[in-house]
Amino acid sequence: MDRFAHSLPDQPKEQWEPLSDHLLAVGQAAAQFADEFGASPMAQVMGQLHDIGKVSAAYQRYIRTGHDDGSAQRGPDHSTAGAKEAITLYGNKLGRLLAYGIAGHHGGLMDFADLDRRRQKFIEDYTGWQEHAGELLSCKTLASAPLSQKENSIDKNFSKSFLGRMLFSCLVDADFLETERFYAVSSDAPNPTRGGTFTPSHLDSVRTYLMRIRNNNSELNTLRSTILDHATQKAALTPGLFTLTVPTGGGKTLTSLSFAGEHVIRHNLRRIIYVIPFTSIIEQTADVFRKEVELGDAILEHHSSFDWDKMPPFDDRDDENEGEDGRAKLRRDTENWDAPIVVTTAVQFFESLFTSRPSRARKLHNIVRSVIILDEVQSLPVHLLRPCMAALDELAKNYGCSIVLCTATQPALRVQDKALALKNKGDPHWGLDIPDERELAPRPKELYQKLRRVDVHWKREVVTDEEIAARFDEQAQMLCIVNSRAHARELFLQLRERGQEGAVHLSTLMCAQHRRHVLEKIRDDLKNKRPVRLVSTSLIEAGVDIDFPEVWRAATGHSSIAQAAGRCNREGKLEGLGQTVVFEPSDREPPKAIGPFLKAAADSFQKYSDDVLSLEAIREFYAGLYWRQGFEALDNARVPNGESDERFEIIKALRERAGTWEFPYKSVSKAFRLIDDVMVPVIIPYDDNCRNAIDALTHAPVPPKGIQQTLQQYTVPIPPSSRDTLLRDGAVAFIRPEAYGDRFATLVVTKPAEQPELYDEDLGLRIDADPVARNSESNIIS
Repeated sequence: MDRFAHSLPDQPKEQWEPLSDHLLAVGQAAAQFADEFGASPMAQVMGQLHDIGKVSAAYQRYIRTGHDDGSAQRGPDHSTAGAKEAITLYGNKLGRLLAYGIAGHHGGLMDFADLDRRRQKFIEDYTGWQEHAGELLSCKTLASAPLSQKENSIDKNFSKSFLGRMLFSCLVDADFLETERFYAVSSDAPNPTRGGTFTPSHLDSVRTYLMRIRNNNSELNTLRSTILDHATQKAALTPGLFTLTVPTGGGKTLTSLSFAGEHVIRHNLRRIIYVIPFTSIIEQTADVFRKEVELGDAILEHHSSFDWDKMPPFDDRDDENEGEDGRAKLRRDTENWDAPIVVTTAVQFFESLFTSRPSRARKLHNIVRSVIILDEVQSLPVHLLRPCMAALDELAKNYGCSIVLCTATQPALRVQDKALALKNKGDPHWGLDIPDERELAPRPKELYQKLRRVDVHWKREVVTDEEIAARFDEQAQMLCIVNSRAHARELFLQLRERGQEGAVHLSTLMCAQHRRHVLEKIRDDLKNKRPVRLVSTSLIEAGVDIDFPEVWRAATGHSSIAQAAGRCNREGKLEGLGQTVVFEPSDREPPKAIGPFLKAAADSFQKYSDDVLSLEAIREFYAGLYWRQGFEALDNARVPNGESDERFEIIKALRERAGTWEFPYKSVSKAFRLIDDVMVPVIIPYDDNCRNAIDALTHAPVPPKGIQQTLQQYTVPIPPSSRDTLLRDGAVAFIRPEAYGDRFATLVVTKPAEQPELYDEDLGLRIDADPVARNSESNIIS
């Protein structure tokens, strides 16, 4: 009997894909991907073995009829067979490393104990698999693969488990792309194209744009040009870790783009990846690159609004399921980052590095040999600092990446910063090895003095909303940033009730396209001296190019205060210094998450009261923050366990069994969450572009390519309880739940006539009527 990997309903079997063809194609593609980091032989074997379970008569009956033993059901297990053979052929260490990815190429990487159970599981007879898999490389060949495994500075055992993730990525992406190619060719459609790598023509666009904006010979622009030229000249340095410490207003976004472009071409790297902490500002950076720099389709903007893994579809009960003809896997419209420039979130980037799930992991091999710009690197979560640093060090040392820690407030992550010690003061310091000569900015301390535009002071007495509103009465152009969406909404409503001209509100309760329109109007009003009284959450702080003469900031961490100050007198047009006022809101407890940051900032302000934004003050803040929380707090993931969360040390868990290659991949994936607050997206039909995308998603058999990129511009993240209320009221409905489960929820109606509109032009999505949502939402800071 012939053996097939994929079938074509209503087509003769001669048109189906032979299993041997699929195994060979996936092996070759995976090997090509892994060749970028020296592991081509391992990935090739994984591809050849991944689907050998499809040799079984039971699976071939299923692929022909949709049935196994006469009753409709999922397809038989087809991934365990390859995992078993990998361990048999290549041993309990190397073989186990391959087996993780083979066994999990549909359901995801698993813990070692689960893999051992899978090895003991009864599966259908797959005798004769060798005929279809082809000749396999020897154990000696795999063991001699030219891997460049330099010792990780954060934990020397981290490299082994990370290699397993990278191999898994190669296999999953190769399997997806080869399946996609087969169905495209079989329907006479062109093979789907991918975005490719950063080329000299892209660099020409960057250079042309930078030459054009240099025409302004103002003092500030001259200084920005000096910074840019200095960084660009350092593009010749060997790939690895870099810092870029430029005060707000110094042009670090374009400086980092220039360095990255020159560095990629100089060292034959592949792409540029911009990692930005907040979804709310990704669209601004992507728009600048796409339109102003004229890079157009070279830009891939990837958020994480619709996560195929966090919200499985209702019918996804079997990890082995790819449908009787194999198309089901294509239903997941996921990105593999095969593009010249990727602009993404810190959540998407770091959670992908530690994920166990195929749809998120498939992109990892495309990170290899990239320039990674970590914008606002100070926003790295303290409770996951050590795992994040280990992953960055690994990418730089063993996967050919250059990583730029880009910020105005460097978070003291280098060894020589002496902010990180093992247990107690006096213990050896640890951190990333980044020598001073790999700082891309010229003399950061002097830059800070030259770019100082603001005086910052902390009001020690608490401040009421009424007092803030009164200050807005006096100031026609002023920005106030608060620590929660609820506070921003209530303060804005007070301004609106007072009839204050130019009152504006911004928060992530407004979809990105709505925020973009609001920001365009704000900039125009500021430019033309019209009143702008803006109340916002922290989304305004990082990367939003906006300039107020006075800014008030609810008390928080030092880095956020510095970012807020960066929205004040940004262009230096005031005669003197701008004013940034830090205040403690009356009758409002700060969100629990910012407590340690608030205390460290208060100590730093007291010690450096004359210049609270100096580099010394910032280093003092981070040193105090790390010491106060303790060494254990820097690897302090939490996983749900009944009514409470259980502590999970990621680095320790990976280290403990590194000698036997027994890794808890699934447990690590479950524990590694950059953001603890679970939020779910609701699509807002804000304009015709969104409505057309919803219509396309509703009627297409699989998500049209890029549809999620379009829809993410129109999502609002809210607590699950709020979405449940909207669903119950009929105000929200799922798009094709039979195909996509609860992934795509869209606002479809407003509440009854006596209720306010659910989507308000000033406030965004109105969830404040739900008391459960009101309580949880008050802790959300963006």
